[in-house]
Amino acid sequence: MVRNNIPMVAGRKASLPRIYGDTPTFLGCPVIRSTEDLKNYDVVVMGVPWEGTITWGTYSGCEMAPKTVRHASARYGGFLPEYDIDLFDYLSLGDYGDVSVEPTSPRITMERVKTRAKKVYEKGAVPISIGGDHSFTPEIVRALGESVTGKIGVIHFDAHFDNSASFGYDRYPRCGPLYRISQIPQVKTSSIVHLGIRGPRNTPAQAEFAREIGASVYTIKDVRELGIEETINRAMETAFDGTESVYVTVCSDAVEVAYNPGGPNDFDGLNPHELFYALHTLGEEGIAGLDFVETYPLQDGNGVSAHLVSWALVHAMVGMALHKKRNNVGLPEILQQLSQ
Repeated sequence: MVRNNIPMVAGRKASLPRIYGDTPTFLGCPVIRSTEDLKNYDVVVMGVPWEGTITWGTYSGCEMAPKTVRHASARYGGFLPEYDIDLFDYLSLGDYGDVSVEPTSPRITMERVKTRAKKVYEKGAVPISIGGDHSFTPEIVRALGESVTGKIGVIHFDAHFDNSASFGYDRYPRCGPLYRISQIPQVKTSSIVHLGIRGPRNTPAQAEFAREIGASVYTIKDVRELGIEETINRAMETAFDGTESVYVTVCSDAVEVAYNPGGPNDFDGLNPHELFYALHTLGEEGIAGLDFVETYPLQDGNGVSAHLVSWALVHAMVGMALHKKRNNVGLPEILQQLSQ
């Protein structure tokens, strides 16, 4: 490129593959153009640009997060000096684009999320999904349940229990994914772990439901008293107990709002180090999927939260790379069996 007779060097972002328009792929990884190509990847990124019923005021626009997170990720590579490893040395990562949502139909959208996730699982890859609101998570867990034979554990990072059966007439609300997950037969409800729960936007009925199904709850008070290392170790012991695969879901409001301007105003949350450490540790243990939801670009003027999501996913994938390096496998064992 030449401007005013001066050669212009295109930045890294300009040279990255595009998933659509001017939006680069996550971390500049290859575009996955067909279902058959999925078999060539260990980890598959997909966006879910879905927003259903608004449950509070002006918190809207999270359907734009897959795009903004991809743009933020263009700044980064896969190397973390903290662990002296580049995820691309061990993982094959591809971007599968976005699920085609149906704005007027939560049911149709959820079916499409499940179908897309199941294609990923059937080819032996692990999906990492960028939302969108939290309502789609059960469909990925459902797809996992139809792709494996054993029980599933779930680790849920959030300020809130998110286990409401409905919100008004909406049976797919963003405040209810853990209720729907608990109804999936393959999920072992006593291996559901809520981590980071806090604040006055929870209700006694939600806490009671968690107790009734046997879920474990670590409030932010527990995290502070135990420390994040002990908390995540206990969470993993529960989630992996009697299960063959563990799914991880992260709502942005698990993080302290001071670090997360693109999230709800929920105070006293996890700091970035605590979240990154936890996700890295889980990735190193071996997980069957991960999503990060409820980031609101319209209130994230400087893109801080979009970059936070990018960092969080890189930490998780570096952990997954270490899992592959140490076990000489590309996936958790149960998923590896699917591709044989």
